[in-house]
Amino acid sequence: MNSLRNSVQLIGRLGNSPEVRNFDSGKTMATFSLATNEVYKNNKGEKVTDTQWHNIVAWGKKAELAASLLKKGQEIAIEGKLVNRNYEKEGEKRYITEINMNEMLIMSPKQN
Repeated sequence: MNSLRNSVQLIGRLGNSPEVRNFDSGKTMATFSLATNEVYKNNKGEKVTDTQWHNIVAWGKKAELAASLLKKGQEIAIEGKLVNRNYEKEGEKRYITEINMNEMLIMSPKQN
């Protein structure tokens, strides 16, 4: 049950191709955005699409795989954990929520 404590599963489309960073420590990180859509009808019977954007982070071999296999617009499924962090920029404290990816499944072919 411990693995269920902080687990996120999403299916969506990449908003951008992964951006890769290599650190002096030898670690590799890839970041990309993922859009998920929820479609429903409002009280007037009109179809409404609600899009949520998620920040995804992959480390190590998973980052390298994401960078080599994923392209903007592809549909993928990911599983990971939710991470909240903060940082300071120009003296102002900022907060960000990310999903650290553990697994991914490519659901559509690579876009050209």
